[in-house]
Amino acid sequence: MKFLAVAIAALCLTAAPAAQAGPPQEDLHMAASALERYRQDVLLGDVWKRPDLSARDRSIVTVAALIARSQTVELPFYLGLALDSGVTPREISEIITHLAFYSGWGNAAAATAVARDVFAARSIGGDQLPAASPPLLPLDEAAEAQRATRVEEQFGTVAPGVVQYTTDVLFRDLWLRPDLAPRDRSLVTVSALVAAGQVAQMPYHLNRAMDNGLTQPQAAEVLTQLAFYAGWPNVFSALPVAKDVFEKRPR
Repeated sequence: MKFLAVAIAALCLTAAPAAQAGPPQEDLHMAASALERYRQDVLLGDVWKRPDLSARDRSIVTVAALIARSQTVELPFYLGLALDSGVTPREISEIITHLAFYSGWGNAAAATAVARDVFAARSIGGDQLPAASPPLLPLDEAAEAQRATRVEEQFGTVAPGVVQYTTDVLFRDLWLRPDLAPRDRSLVTVSALVAAGQVAQMPYHLNRAMDNGLTQPQAAEVLTQLAFYAGWPNVFSALPVAKDVFEKRPR
């Protein structure tokens, strides 16, 4: 954990060329004019303006999906849009760190290189990034003990190392880092799971997201946003899971 946070900070302080100001619009027009029309009219002109999810949340969802799918071509534009929409450099750094565990170290490392360029172009330095080992948020001991016991009973004899790191690194460290709110960590996690087609992990994390403050209309809009950035098949695979979670939650 400490190593990754230090690595992100070091990359952000390294001199880098200016970040690309936006998607390659001329390339889209020359190679796929209909794609550019959908981008302007439907995606940026309509989806991003839907009222049940803020531009800040849409930015978090989109950045998480792009990192989870290792789609770095559009990442400079959407990191810039995230900053313009109120996502802080600290939060972007934490999103990348978080996704090292939920979408893989390589995807996070690739995103770090892109973020370095975006930060450098905006003169964002290390003083605007999170500490490697900050004081952690309070732990809900009862809830964590219940989660740890359940996972230990299910998988303790199958992969004890995974169970150990899940407790020690993910839920007693990563999820308690203070520069990304629990609701936003949940938003990042759910977005990455849908983008990667990992719907088996969705019930726990979608419920956790809603326990952390994500409303059902917001969760529905997360899926709408992800239809464009993760593809319709991944979202339609996630819809029955979301429906089941919504129906089983107390009203």
